[in-house]
Amino acid sequence: MQKAVDGLGRELAAIRTGRANPAIVENIIVDYHGVPVPLHQIASISTPDANLITIQPWERGSLRSIEKAVLKSNVGINPLNDGAVIRMVIPPLTEERRTELAKLVSKKVEERRVMLRNIRRDCIGGLREMEKNKEISQDELKKATKQVDGVCDSFVDEANEIGQHKEKEIREI
Repeated sequence: MQKAVDGLGRELAAIRTGRANPAIVENIIVDYHGVPVPLHQIASISTPDANLITIQPWERGSLRSIEKAVLKSNVGINPLNDGAVIRMVIPPLTEERRTELAKLVSKKVEERRVMLRNIRRDCIGGLREMEKNKEISQDELKKATKQVDGVCDSFVDEANEIGQHKEKEIREI
């Protein structure tokens, strides 16, 4: 369950807000000498300004392929290549785009809640199987089920908090 919540945090970090964040581009897959590689493994990514991301490849020859990968990635930001560094200026979000992003965040949070409930269901199914095989008693089953429900509820609450924080960040001007 913890991995599901941590994954949600990483997934939501890639959704752009009005501010520059390296997570927006760090997992873009770049064709590096014929091998698909995440961008953060072949370049340093920094945010020198609140609305600027700079990508400095460790090998100048990969500049062109990084630029192509960013264009293909659907990030919605055009890269500016000056021969040594790629600069990406983050434009301010429109109200319509903010609403779309908030809906996307809600959708991703709901997917994680479903994932957590499925883990809960599998765990309780395993407990019922143990009770059926006389490995645990009915009282132990009820107690363990209650514990699993409590743990699941806490992780669902954590996922909701992460989603609310990201929506607040998106709606911030």
